[in-house]
Amino acid sequence: MGPTSHLSALLSKAGIPIAAARGAAVRQQLLELPAPVVADALGYHDKTTSRLHNETGGTWSRYASADQARSPAGWTPRGTGDS
Repeated sequence: MGPTSHLSALLSKAGIPIAAARGAAVRQQLLELPAPVVADALGYHDKTTSRLHNETGGTWSRYASADQARSPAGWTPRGTGDS
């Protein structure tokens, strides 16, 4: 039995409905993070997280995704050897 099935069994034994718990956890993440970030992290489709975000009344309406590979001017990542 893998860790996921073990956790599911424990939750079920405790009387916690697994599907409802999963949905609540995703909705909580959407209140804390932008929908595209949650979609990428959890493997959801971005339209699904956007819909759930709208249902939760989240406040990430002004989030603008960016090119994450591009660094701000003058910023050097750690570990490049340029100290």
